[in-house]
Amino acid sequence: MRNAMKYFIDFAALALLYARFFYRRWHREGLDVLLVNTLLYVYLSLVLYVTLMPVIVSLPFLFNHPYSPMNLIPFVDVLAGRGDFLRQVLLNVIMTMPFGFLFPLAGKRKAKFGRTVFFCFLMTLGIELLQPLISGTRSSDITDVITNMTGGILGYGLYLAFRPAAFGILERLKRLGQHLPPQ
Repeated sequence: MRNAMKYFIDFAALALLYARFFYRRWHREGLDVLLVNTLLYVYLSLVLYVTLMPVIVSLPFLFNHPYSPMNLIPFVDVLAGRGDFLRQVLLNVIMTMPFGFLFPLAGKRKAKFGRTVFFCFLMTLGIELLQPLISGTRSSDITDVITNMTGGILGYGLYLAFRPAAFGILERLKRLGQHLPPQ
């Protein structure tokens, strides 16, 4: 129960941030913008849950444990046959595929491949550098960066494959939103 409260605080802060700053702005831009940006926000919140949470209750203890430097040898666990490396690699690829798909949709056709990969890299690197700071039991690994980037690239490939259908749905939502009374 005590552990659940730590996560609740983080999710409450994320919900408050969404309600106070993002929802109204995105809703004013249309249902299509609201849907895509909300999906991206929820996705990023879940990534935070899996990789960094609890954050807020950890802040006072940031420097109360040793910082373990990033492992810079790619796929060392795979090569040494340690742990459940295959599962970790697959989960890291799968985890960032939604980013590669949703980020260009949120960019309204402006997010090209390079921009999507760059922001996927920034997100991944940020997570990997913060993990050992927030928790003394978490570590960072260059393999995670590589596999997360692979997932973002595969997600972008899915975006390209489904772009016509996705933008068709978003266009219908936009037209539907124009007929609804403003909030």
